[in-house]
Amino acid sequence: MNEVTVVWTEYMKYRLRLRGYDLSIVEHILRFTSERYIDTATGRIMAIGRHDSRLVMIPYERVGDMLIPVTIHATNRQQINSRIKSGRLKNE
Repeated sequence: MNEVTVVWTEYMKYRLRLRGYDLSIVEHILRFTSERYIDTATGRIMAIGRHDSRLVMIPYERVGDMLIPVTIHATNRQQINSRIKSGRLKNE
């Protein structure tokens, strides 16, 4: 996924600053994580990865060769597994 461009919206940059996330770490998760799901409610792809000690979920849209992250949420494995079990998340 190296050929893609990550497009940072002002809202996403705001969320990263507000929550204390490092943009370069978030970009690395978006580009290289092997854990991705489709959110069946929104149709967005979810990238899951570690930001320091936090597990994060990053919903994003893919438009051509652009990745457009929407927001970022701290999460835990139990929440992810619950969403998979309920059908909210499915494998990409």
